[in-house]
Amino acid sequence: MRKLVAFLIVLLVLVGVLDRVAAAGVEREIATRATAEYDLASPPEVDIKGIPFLTQAISGRYDEVRVTTGALEVSGIRLAGVDFTLYGVTAPLRDLVLDGGKAKVRADRVAGTAVVSLDTLNRRAPQGFKVAVDGDALKVDGELTVLGRKVAAEARMRIGVEGDGLRIVPEKVTLAGGIPVPNAEKAISYRIPLRNLPFNLKVTGVNVVPEGLRISGEATDVPLQG
Repeated sequence: MRKLVAFLIVLLVLVGVLDRVAAAGVEREIATRATAEYDLASPPEVDIKGIPFLTQAISGRYDEVRVTTGALEVSGIRLAGVDFTLYGVTAPLRDLVLDGGKAKVRADRVAGTAVVSLDTLNRRAPQGFKVAVDGDALKVDGELTVLGRKVAAEARMRIGVEGDGLRIVPEKVTLAGGIPVPNAEKAISYRIPLRNLPFNLKVTGVNVVPEGLRISGEATDVPLQG
């Protein structure tokens, strides 16, 4: 009886090791495909959720895959804290084993987040203005030129999703000495383009964080290759 118990324990350990080895192999494959498909600077970290892994591998479908890429530059915009979660990833095990290069790998849905840093926001801001985080909002302060004179101005900003980017516009502009400035709001407004995000993500939301702006996005029926 003790020999049987010992054998079963060893068998379970071997299955567990095989499960993790197989998972690591598929994680590397997904990382390689994502790097090639979306021209990433380096392979991302991939973590397939769910145990046992082999059950998912045999079915050729993985419920949840976490992908962390690190910092990225997209359309001239540097993104930090980039994190994606792929849901319903289809990757037939037979195709991966027999002809990995041509295997079709897709995700039903992808959700992701990233941070647009304060440094990026300042580089894109109107000339002469500095951006800072003020609680749960952004504020800018600087100078506007009116009739050849420099006028100090500050504003709390409103951030919204517009097309394939973010639109940052002042809610209220405060000017030194109460001097009226025509089209002050227009002069301080600016845009952050966010085109060609990995996994075809479209920005769906944005909120202010101490590091800058955290964007969130989603995409459906996303190819990883094939």
